[in-house]
Amino acid sequence: MKTGKVKFFIESKGFGFITEDETNEDFFVHVTGLNGLQIQQHDRVVFDTQEGKKGINAVNVQRI
Repeated sequence: MKTGKVKFFIESKGFGFITEDETNEDFFVHVTGLNGLQIQQHDRVVFDTQEGKKGINAVNVQRI
């Protein structure tokens, strides 16, 4: 799993971005990748990545 920090998450729209610690790469995260979890800006998280319709998405996101 990758580690990172939530760059931002717009709860009303159900999406945001997570910045990976190791590469500083931003990954799109959709509410469906949270498994019922709520996240907000600056939360520390672990996550997997998966190919989505428009690129690589963060999935299986968990707060740490």
